[in-house]
Amino acid sequence: QVQFVESGGGLVQPGGSLRLSCAASGSIFSIYATGWYRQAPGKQRELVASFTRRGNGNYADSVKGRFIISRDDAKNTVYLQMNSLKPEDTAVYYCNGAWGTPLGDWGQGTQVTVSS
Repeated sequence: QVQFVESGGGLVQPGGSLRLSCAASGSIFSIYATGWYRQAPGKQRELVASFTRRGNGNYADSVKGRFIISRDDAKNTVYLQMNSLKPEDTAVYYCNGAWGTPLGDWGQGTQVTVSS
């Protein structure tokens, strides 16, 4: 079984940056299959960043050009570099499988709040 632990969230002003980390452990099929999701109050959870089979980033239109997904295979860690942050990016961010059905047991996520 795979377990994901998210960290790196916090309070940041509009236009600022944060880097989120996702540490994976357990029986990992491929770190490439791990992506980032977010859920804002009153909204559905959505996939915002994932990897293609070639290892390139794939992004939701709302974050394209501002967020960058990367990984450290040796550390089984996936990162999300978040630049030019906007108030609408405020959400709880989670990592989980992105190539198929994600794990049913979601982690606690990490809160990102963008406010002046």
